[in-house]
Amino acid sequence: MENIAEGIFHRSELLLGKDMMKSLANKKVIIFGVGGVGSWCAESLIRSGIKNLTMVDSDVICVTNVNRQLHATTKTVGQVKIEALKNRLLEINPEANIIGIQKVYNEDSHEEFELEKYDFIIDAIDSLSSKIHLIRKATRTDATFISSMGAALKLDPTRIKVAEFWKVRGCPLASAIRKRIRRGDLPAKKFMCIFSDELLENKGETFHDQDESHQSNNKKASINGTISHVTAIFGLMIAGLVIQAIYNEHHN
Repeated sequence: MENIAEGIFHRSELLLGKDMMKSLANKKVIIFGVGGVGSWCAESLIRSGIKNLTMVDSDVICVTNVNRQLHATTKTVGQVKIEALKNRLLEINPEANIIGIQKVYNEDSHEEFELEKYDFIIDAIDSLSSKIHLIRKATRTDATFISSMGAALKLDPTRIKVAEFWKVRGCPLASAIRKRIRRGDLPAKKFMCIFSDELLENKGETFHDQDESHQSNNKKASINGTISHVTAIFGLMIAGLVIQAIYNEHHN
């Protein structure tokens, strides 16, 4: 019987070759935040051949996550996000080494994550202060760092783009980060961001889900509308940048 791993990645190997598939399997990736963006990124990485994946998120799945988060269904509401997603990813590749850490990344906890161990660090955090702290720390490692800017209040998929952090335009979150990050240590190196310059307005009334109001990593000044294809595209593009970076290593 054909080895399951060979079967899973047969089409990928046809495109990328055996050497790159080995490289994908050896790379270590950490994702901070597995919500609307991070969950889709995580699955795309596992389906592409990444085997060593660490996921960091403190939250549980609530009903308002179902519209856009990969692991959120009516059956998983109430489950720990990283556990629900880990179970799904292991069904895709049982041989993957997936670590879930149910903690908040912030100034007090950052040393626990040992960022220097990873080849790729992915930021899909909502909290502004935690995001800025991660940017400062991650860009001081040898890892490739990629950050998601704001995916809320977007609808048009053709306006989702990739740019270096200082060249992102039209994104209020990126603008806020740049304003605050200039007050302290600047990023130690350039890094790529996924963003959209579209900005719509909320039209419905805010619904405060009981579970969502207790999510310790979701302290936002406001709750904005989001939709699945936008958050998914953000996540998939980040995964694509990871795969492209590894591909470029083999062809430069």
